[in-house]
Amino acid sequence: MKGTNLNISAVQCDLHWEDVEQNLQTIECYLKTIPTETDVVVLPEMFTTGFSMMAQSIAVSMDGVEVNRIKIWAKEYNVAVVGSLIVEENKKYYNRLLWVNPNGEVFKYDKKHLFTFAKEHETYTAGSEKLIVNYKGLKFACFICYDLRFPVWNRNVSNDYDVAIYVANWPEKRIEAWKSLLVSRAIENQVYVVAVNRVGVDGNEIKYNGASVILGPEGEFLVTSGPNEKRTLNYTLSGDRLNKYRVDFPVGNDADKFKII
Repeated sequence: MKGTNLNISAVQCDLHWEDVEQNLQTIECYLKTIPTETDVVVLPEMFTTGFSMMAQSIAVSMDGVEVNRIKIWAKEYNVAVVGSLIVEENKKYYNRLLWVNPNGEVFKYDKKHLFTFAKEHETYTAGSEKLIVNYKGLKFACFICYDLRFPVWNRNVSNDYDVAIYVANWPEKRIEAWKSLLVSRAIENQVYVVAVNRVGVDGNEIKYNGASVILGPEGEFLVTSGPNEKRTLNYTLSGDRLNKYRVDFPVGNDADKFKII
């Protein structure tokens, strides 16, 4: 991590309800505008459809054209592309985050905490394994929306990761909780937080106003988005700065040791 600088771009956008092809076209338009030095691009939760329970009609497969399109983006723009989409595998449906590298390598994370309030658990199968990706000298832990509310699942044990990524469809009416929890996750884990939420109104008339943000390890706001703003947030993450903060204020040494069972 020492000496590492990594450029990240977070795309806050509206999503076309259950229209995979239209959303892929929209995302590609954003990719054309990212800085050339960008290393990682983060997209919202279910960025091809919006937060839909109609998995049977709009799910994609891991070997389908949609995932291949993401691989093409990663190679063409020389970036890692991160975001979740609806995937069918072995006759089950997953809210699956993909991390796709420029060389075509793919890592996956299936959402652990399904949002029972919206009956997500009736359609999707929960994951059980965390995803931490080591990319260009920084370690990224990846989470999806509702996971944010569960600090044990997010806990950075022994500095296992340096950056927490959250991709979300987090409604406007609960946006203050989103903001507060993100700051808490950054502070308690001594990590950068890159949190991407959508804007607009979905097919269930649920409103989203974004509030995407990049936070520093002290919970400080490094880059913020305006309400309902369609934009890309860009920032250079510094491994040196993170390492210095952890050395100068080593609260992780006093953290409780535990394993999730």
